[in-house]
Amino acid sequence: KQDNRLDRELDRIGKNRLLIIDELGYLPIDIDGARLLFQIIADSYERRSIVFTSNLEFSRWGDVFGDGDMAAAVIDRIVHHGRIIRFHGESYRSTHSLMK
Repeated sequence: KQDNRLDRELDRIGKNRLLIIDELGYLPIDIDGARLLFQIIADSYERRSIVFTSNLEFSRWGDVFGDGDMAAAVIDRIVHHGRIIRFHGESYRSTHSLMK
C-alpha cells in the first residue's frame, strides 16, 4: 500500500514542468530519503527544469546525501545544463529584522 502511494506521488511530481527543491541541506536526509531525492533528480534530468536553493557549497553536499558519489552524480546533472546564481552579502531577513 505504501509503495503504491509513493509511486503515485512520484508520478505526480513527474508531471510538473518545474521542480523546486528549497533549502537543500537545511534538514538532514537519511539514506532512503537521499536515494529517493536522487531518483527524482535523475528522472527529471533533461526532462524538466529544477531550481535548487541551498546555503551549502557543492563540496558539502556529500554530507547532505550521506554518500559522496551520489552527491557527485547529482551535482554533475545540475552543472551540465544548469546556471548557478550565487548571492553574496547580508541576509535579507537580517537586514529587515524588527529586532534590531
